[in-house]
Amino acid sequence: MAESHTAQAATDISTADPGLNVPEAGHEESVHGRIAEAATSSGGSKPPVSWSGLRPLLLRLHFYAGVVIGPFLLVAAITGLMYTATPQIEAVVYRHELKVTPHGEAEPLSAQVAAARKAVPEGTLFSVAPATGRTDSTRVVFDKPGLPDNYTQTAFVNPYSSEVLGQERTFAGWWLPVRAWVDGFHRHLNLGEFGRNYSEIAASWLWVEVLGGLALWLTAPRSRRRLRRVLVPQGGAKGRRHTMSWHATVGVWASIGLLGLSATGMTWSVHAGASIGKIQSALAGPTPAVSTTLPGRAAGKESASVPVKDVGIDAVVASAHAAGLRGVLDVTPPTKDQTTYVVKENTRSWPERHDTVAVDPATGKVTDRANWADYPLLAKMTNWGIDAHMGLLFGLANQIALALLAVALIGMILRGYRMWWLRRPTRTEGFVLGRAPARGAWRRLPGWFLAPAVLLTAMIGYYVPLFGLPLLAFLAVDLIIGARRRRRTERTEVAA
Repeated sequence: MAESHTAQAATDISTADPGLNVPEAGHEESVHGRIAEAATSSGGSKPPVSWSGLRPLLLRLHFYAGVVIGPFLLVAAITGLMYTATPQIEAVVYRHELKVTPHGEAEPLSAQVAAARKAVPEGTLFSVAPATGRTDSTRVVFDKPGLPDNYTQTAFVNPYSSEVLGQERTFAGWWLPVRAWVDGFHRHLNLGEFGRNYSEIAASWLWVEVLGGLALWLTAPRSRRRLRRVLVPQGGAKGRRHTMSWHATVGVWASIGLLGLSATGMTWSVHAGASIGKIQSALAGPTPAVSTTLPGRAAGKESASVPVKDVGIDAVVASAHAAGLRGVLDVTPPTKDQTTYVVKENTRSWPERHDTVAVDPATGKVTDRANWADYPLLAKMTNWGIDAHMGLLFGLANQIALALLAVALIGMILRGYRMWWLRRPTRTEGFVLGRAPARGAWRRLPGWFLAPAVLLTAMIGYYVPLFGLPLLAFLAVDLIIGARRRRRTERTEVAA
């Protein structure tokens, strides 16, 4: 009976909400100390795993990750918020190149390409994006010496007069300079490949912070109106209680969107993205792709693989239309490494269209086809997620949703730092920061639970290295701090 009362007391202490019921910073340490005493009072044996045992460990991880990873997440949220407005900015800044006034019938696409070639004589034709609507210009994309990797030179042509309206350096053949700069700022702070580590750290830890915060908030004890207090900030609360209530409830509402951003952000990251790509290929298999080798010809023969006769780009686009391709098209001409035209649908709004056909330049006939409908579900979900992350999938509504998520994340991070500030000891002279939650929670977990948990964490860290490496750094710093405090305590005891 005494043991049951002790266990119950430990449970009551450990499930107390550390944000809502702690009047002074540092009180958590005494709370968790009492948990340890209650857990070991019956002969030193470790209690069975329960949420009351896991909560202090999760609380410490959530705290440290929030403090250290918070700046990475804050920069990603601010630059992501900037990115959500780039379509409208582009429409204004480059209107004279993107839009035309319809008059009569459009000239042949071949004439438009010829005009672009004259405007960019040093460039090699890379692809052509015919005007989609009557007020859109045609984009003719060139490889050009001296451009950075993944950049091309794009000429914008009036389809009704073949007049070249202007040229811009574009990223991936599509993003104009404003969007390319903001996109680069969001992805790598415009620092190149090294800078991509920052956004990968943010994406690799965002899901950890979101899930950890949800677990802590949803399991906090509430005597009345439990659901309301989970979903609505607590009215009348002040100080740290008010800050935590807003921090947590906003996180609940934004959690699904933030988890989606984390997953899609890791998908195209450098390190985790490579692992995800391998897993996707193993589970779903390769995505369909067209063969660019003409029937009866061997690939790799440069001079023989490019036929002399060419029906022209107009006939190629007509064949693609006859094959059912619509919307935004991207036409790649034959090169020394491929013997057919390739026409791809690039409609990235809902419903997406990504069918691809290979067209014989000598006859204009479709020689091969890859259908979006045949893509594995996992590949489709990856495409949908990435396009939603970029604000393309649902147009303006998608942009607004992303902007709201960015604002929510910024607010949560700032409130998280405010909670840390409010945890500082108020009776100590000088500048001090809030204390971290109590150390040593993992030592109270039984080995049969701890070993698999460590193994799972190590596996995640292996496939998501910019989650694993910071976690190791947290542990190393924590061990060093703990060792220094023990030595300081021992010296104090000896001196006393």
